[in-house]
Amino acid sequence: MNDFCADIGYKSVNHDGEQLCGDHVDVVEQDENSTVIVLADGLGSGVKASILSTLTSKIISTMMAAGLSLEDCVETIAATLPICSQRGVAYSTFTIAHLVNNREIELIQYDNPHVIMIRNFENYDYPKTEMNIGGKTIYKSVIRLEEDDVFVLMSDGCPHAGMGRYYNFGWKREDIADYMVTLAAGGYTAKTLSTMLVDECFRLYGEKPGDDATACVVKIRRREPMNILFGPPSSRDDNDRMMSLFFSKEGKHIICGGTTSSIAAKYLGKQIKVSLNFQKSDVPPIAYIEGVDLVTEGVITVNKVVEYAKDYLADNKSYEQWSMNRDGAALISRMLFEEATDINFYVGRAVNPAHQNPDLPINFNIKMNLVEELSACLRKMGKRIKVSYF
Repeated sequence: MNDFCADIGYKSVNHDGEQLCGDHVDVVEQDENSTVIVLADGLGSGVKASILSTLTSKIISTMMAAGLSLEDCVETIAATLPICSQRGVAYSTFTIAHLVNNREIELIQYDNPHVIMIRNFENYDYPKTEMNIGGKTIYKSVIRLEEDDVFVLMSDGCPHAGMGRYYNFGWKREDIADYMVTLAAGGYTAKTLSTMLVDECFRLYGEKPGDDATACVVKIRRREPMNILFGPPSSRDDNDRMMSLFFSKEGKHIICGGTTSSIAAKYLGKQIKVSLNFQKSDVPPIAYIEGVDLVTEGVITVNKVVEYAKDYLADNKSYEQWSMNRDGAALISRMLFEEATDINFYVGRAVNPAHQNPDLPINFNIKMNLVEELSACLRKMGKRIKVSYF
């Protein structure tokens, strides 16, 4: 297995007063180690720009993921989206990042701000080759990847931020690069880095953006396995088999649920120590078992993690809660969202008698749905997920 993987995250803010964003990001996986990422910026803002950028990113990402050449992709776009007769500029600009086997990246850039590359926590000046395809000047770069490389793709709404307010000519690309170098040293995820950049652009615009602003960050890292155990098996005869498989897996181990943690403690021959320190009133306290990285309550805690995961994929507004708090849901969120790349779920199908009270909004189906929802969210974050039921 390739031990490198790409952490990909992006965020946009709309032009002030517009319901739709004129920028669009598409991420298409060719296989488990190769990915095509396209950031397209439609001319103007609003509905027309949104349609143009979506069409551009969909066409390019689909064609490149199918193995067609760069020339074919760009010529198709040139034929589909001609030059605007009034302004003499393209209807949509684009930046393509093509990850090949997570060992190499091809950058293809047309009229968007040039991609910022951070290597060894410094702004790295990578080589660019100028090409002319279909009458368009395209810059192409092929770069061998190293661990902790960070690539920042952005629309021109980012360097336009602060123009006439904080800067005479906007927030220069060099200054954005310096800003991102400082953040990259903090070890943040790609989603958090893109959020921080776009939030700063939003601030520089005086919270009334004069253009759509989008940032997409690609961060190269080593694979980090994680294992989560949720619920006891339907048959007690499977207790030892489930625990054996769970603890034999490489990586950190998380256990969710009181009965489940009791079974694990018995299997390990260890005691459970329950924390009486309530970090949040709506999340039960955590516990400790020697040999286990994290022990939490089950359904209520996992439900909170699902809430955080859905928000993370949307506006990431709850970031401060789960990144700073010490309750079970926040701790699981940090481990799954920020640390893990490959997550193995071990899910028990036993029915908890405590959940059969009709006054409680918890039942067996809710527990299974939580696993499915959380798995779906983590896959959208780019994690590899495997779910085993017992």
